[in-house]
Parts: sequence; structure tokens; C-alpha cells
Amino acid sequence: MSKKRPFVVSIAGLDPSAGAGVLADIKTFEQLRVYGFAISTANTIQTENEFAAIQWTDLDFVLQSVQTICTTYDVKAIKIGIVPSLDFLKAIVFLIKKCSPETKIIWDTVLKSSTQFDFLTIENQAILIDILKEIDLITPNYNEIFQFSSKGCNAETTAILLSKHCPVLLKGGHNPTEIGFDYLYLENKYFKLAPNTTDIFDKHGSGCVLSSAITAHLALGQELKTACTNAKIYIEAYLQSNTSKLGYHYVQ
Repeated sequence: MSKKRPFVVSIAGLDPSAGAGVLADIKTFEQLRVYGFAISTANTIQTENEFAAIQWTDLDFVLQSVQTICTTYDVKAIKIGIVPSLDFLKAIVFLIKKCSPETKIIWDTVLKSSTQFDFLTIENQAILIDILKEIDLITPNYNEIFQFSSKGCNAETTAILLSKHCPVLLKGGHNPTEIGFDYLYLENKYFKLAPNTTDIFDKHGSGCVLSSAITAHLALGQELKTACTNAKIYIEAYLQSNTSKLGYHYVQ
């Protein structure tokens, strides 16, 4: 008889191409042998090459779904993707902590042009810090992390400042000097995660896949650094799977 799988949840957008968002997360969860639930924050019209439109899900509807899942199942970890505002994100995070305090939360900081964040006002900085204190990991890339920084602050300094509130995995896909090198920042230290290969092909949704792989490994009981290291192995296999922008998922 197979071992019972831990429960995980993706709270993210519905991408019809299934390269990103909840569909990509569910594929990853299945391959890594956790049982995945999905809650959609938005419906999108897009392909792997073009983004046409987005329709956000009503917050109350999302919260009702979060409460139903978290009070019915022993959810080990939750990955959060695209959301329309910090207030929307805060409502989700705080409800998760109320319903299921031990559940780990990973926020993949997908910041699209259609997502109108303004991190640099005093009010929103306070909201952001409140949220980060309840989160177990954020996973920005080298482009996204500048949405969190003051003018003139580099990516590494910003990651260090954010890590005072929660761990930060600064993803290396857009690293301008060390392509493929990820940096995991904890409160008082950091780890450099080197790529196992650079022979890869660009993929739509690779950030979603990496963060959902981390979520799965955390749910399986791995500590954070190990989960990030193993997720890196998974995403590299995904990036090597074919030459198109839509990758294939493989059992590890």
C-alpha cells in the first residue's frame, strides 16, 4: 500500500496554457508525490508567449475556499502566486494562519504590470512587513525583488533587508553576473545554491514550478535549505525537458 501523501494548496491564477499558475503547480505536486488542491485568484487569457487579459476572483470567494480547505484537511504547505493587491494577500495569509497555524506559506512574488502594487508608500510598507512576518519563504527573481526596494538599493541588499522578516530565495534565472545561482537568505546568514547545469531552455512559468516544488518538499518534511536544493534539481530537469517554452514534468 502506498504511503499517504501530505496535502498542499496552490492559491494562484488559472493560466490556460498550464505553463504557470495553479495548473503548473498541480502538475509539480503530483510528480513530487504530494496531494495538491487549487484555489484560483484569477482567470487569465494567455499563451506561453502572450498575455491578453485577467479577471480577478472575488476575495470573499477565495477566502471561503481557503477556509473550507484548511478546516477540512491537514494542509502542510501552501503556495501563493499572483494576487491583485497587498490587502488581498494579507486577508489570505491571515486566514490561513487563523485556520491552520502550522501550515507553511510560500509566496511566489509574481508582479505583473496588471498587478498594481505600490510597495514604497509608508502604509503599504507596514502592510508588507505584517504579511512577511507570517510567511515562511518568498521567492522573487532579480527583476521582481526591485519592486520591494528603495531607489538605488541593489538586489542583494534588498534580500538581506527582507530576510529580517522572512526567508528569501533570490532566484538566479535573471542573475546578471551569475546566471542560475540562487541565494537563500535567512535572518543572519545566507546560502549560495549553484546550478547543476546551464544547458537549459527558457520556459514559461519556471518560477511557479520552482516555488511549488519547494512547497512540496517542505510538506514532505524537508528543512528549508534542503527543500530549495531539491526543488532546484526539479526545475533544472523541467528546463531541460524540451526546446519549447512549455516544459514537461518528470517523476524525480
